[in-house]
Amino acid sequence: MGLATVAGGAAPRTGCNAYYCGPVTDHFDGSIFFNPGRPSMKSFSDLMKWRFSEGKEDWPESRPSPFKDKPPARVAGTALRVAHVGHASLLYQTAGLNILVDPVWSERASPVPFAGPKRVNPPGIAFEDLPPVDVVLVTHNHYDHLDVDTLARLWSAHRPRIVTPLGNDAIMQRAIDGIQAEVYDWGAKVDLGKGVSVHFEPSLHWSARGLFDRREALWAAFMIETGAGTIVHVGDTGYGDGALFEEWAKRHPRVRLAVLPIGAYEPRWFMKDQHINPDEAVRIAKTLRAQTALGHHWGTFRLTDEGIDRPVEALAEARRAHGFAERRFMPLYPGQVWQG
Repeated sequence: MGLATVAGGAAPRTGCNAYYCGPVTDHFDGSIFFNPGRPSMKSFSDLMKWRFSEGKEDWPESRPSPFKDKPPARVAGTALRVAHVGHASLLYQTAGLNILVDPVWSERASPVPFAGPKRVNPPGIAFEDLPPVDVVLVTHNHYDHLDVDTLARLWSAHRPRIVTPLGNDAIMQRAIDGIQAEVYDWGAKVDLGKGVSVHFEPSLHWSARGLFDRREALWAAFMIETGAGTIVHVGDTGYGDGALFEEWAKRHPRVRLAVLPIGAYEPRWFMKDQHINPDEAVRIAKTLRAQTALGHHWGTFRLTDEGIDRPVEALAEARRAHGFAERRFMPLYPGQVWQG
């Protein structure tokens, strides 16, 4: 991922959109971001076809998790503690550092408080029970990942360092007075302190907050490098031909933990370019040679057609098909903790 070459040593072309101004690259054409050589996002007519199609399974109004977590203030050394807040929100604690990824404590994953996907379970960690939050990582700007109300609460209470792909800072700053965020491109490596760093890797996804800002901010997967190995955190991605994950494996050969989405994948004709299913999640874990994998992005917000329990059932089938022990790839419930 580099700048477009320009004959004669002239300055590279630049472009601007609503959120970002910068040089044209192999994944930014001066107006929008894109995955080179990958399928583009579905059209509006495809969206309407899906929305009005049959086959959607019912969800319960409420499905409380059996787990509830109150994290310690810090986890020292190479020990790693991972707590699932719900959906795509996770708290990582290692090396004395507390890192929140894609924090959403709001009741809805929506631009408005009265409509849109609503929680069927409360956050697995009460906001007041959070330890001091040092770093917030945000993968992309969809409402189930970038929640400005939660970010405003975190900024007021913790003043964390906020790190996110290009363009997402503008969204935060327009909604939250005084908030500061660092933005980076694919390929960046960012030192988070205490021997921990995060690499920005491409994922097969897209971005939007509304109908008229499609792909105007960048999305990414995070490789969190620690003294005891790498944590691969994927907010959203499609699978494609699988080559992307082979590239990840070459660049990050020592994966201690892969945290992968296992929900929001039906119907496949619409979702496959942007969301993996449980079988593809297991394939990715195998490609990365991950010691352990955890499943998130399921069971809290109804976003797609599959029922609330289908991801767990499909993950069990995928583990059997690929020879994975249950303990090697577990779905996380809100409030559930994994330690290693």
